[in-house]
Amino acid sequence: MSNNNFQQQHRLFRQTVRDFVKTELLPNVDVWENQGYVPKSVFKKMGGLGFLGLEFDNKFGGAQTDFWMTLVFAEELAKCKSGGVGFSIIVHTDMSSPWLQKYGTDHQKSTYMPEIVNGKQVCALAITEPDAGSDMARIATTATKKNGYWIINGTKTFITNGVYGDLFFLAAKTNDSEKYHQNLSQFIIPSSTQGITVTKKLDKTGMRSSDTAELVFDNVKISESNLLGVENEGFYQLASGLQRERLLASVMSISAAEDALSDTIEYLSNRKTFGKFLKSHQVIRHKVSELATEIESAKALNYMAAELYSKGLDCIKEVSMAKLHTMQIVRKVAYETVQMHGGYGYIRELSVERFARDYRLWAIAGGTNEMMKEIISKNILGKIESD
Repeated sequence: MSNNNFQQQHRLFRQTVRDFVKTELLPNVDVWENQGYVPKSVFKKMGGLGFLGLEFDNKFGGAQTDFWMTLVFAEELAKCKSGGVGFSIIVHTDMSSPWLQKYGTDHQKSTYMPEIVNGKQVCALAITEPDAGSDMARIATTATKKNGYWIINGTKTFITNGVYGDLFFLAAKTNDSEKYHQNLSQFIIPSSTQGITVTKKLDKTGMRSSDTAELVFDNVKISESNLLGVENEGFYQLASGLQRERLLASVMSISAAEDALSDTIEYLSNRKTFGKFLKSHQVIRHKVSELATEIESAKALNYMAAELYSKGLDCIKEVSMAKLHTMQIVRKVAYETVQMHGGYGYIRELSVERFARDYRLWAIAGGTNEMMKEIISKNILGKIESD
């Protein structure tokens, strides 16, 4: 699908990322799937090519480009045939470090940003807890001021890049106000800080090349200067980043779905049943037509939401619609592409099998489909009386 926001510089960058995916990622994803993480050398290579700070300030090592360049990066990255590789990288570039760009002081940026951009420091977002997922008001990890320091105590779980990452962007409770929106703050914490323990490396169904941790913070002592943004404003700061996270998850998912359909078409063009190629059977042709049409509809909705987001306009409803619609289509693409491969679709060595496992996550992560429906309904119908 063409879009007027993609100019010559975006097209050139797309080819650069595509070449990198083909030469540096695709040949290695099977190894990374088996070992359960993406090597830091990959981040360093990407940093050397300028991939990791596309929208960050020039003075801190970033490229200071636009959101459409990031969208190009996400689309091409998703075609590496490993959702976990893309997930690990996009968490670093777009689901954690942007809070430093948006809310960090110049001192914090000069301290951390250069090594984030060059890939020497890998970032993770530490929000989710055993009893707090979409409901951030239930976060129980605490940050208490004491003698010019913050003391952090609590447990985080489902933390992507949590096992091998270097910087945690953490949300903790810093207030006990009845107004729960005024109780959270954000912190940036090096993973080497004393008192941080990886208690479990989680064994997931999919996204197996992205390391996922359960973390314990036991009397972790950090400087007051590690506070990111405004004290007790963390809820609003975190909420401001949700649309970016959800939109990029949606963009990556539909790009991967398009790639899975392309792989399936290649299989249908070479596999024969009952004396003719699978692609010649009407039932198959109609399935492919439906999937291709639905993929285009999701891309159109994503681009529309991206247009609003890139202009700084309110896009909560549109991004929620894009994510919901995309994940529903991804689920259908996953089922049908595996089905059209027959028994081969159930074999681990095929990309469609991995796609079906990997992209099941995005109907949960970043806001479940059910949460997206609730957000959309509130925007259309208004809040219910109990709200």
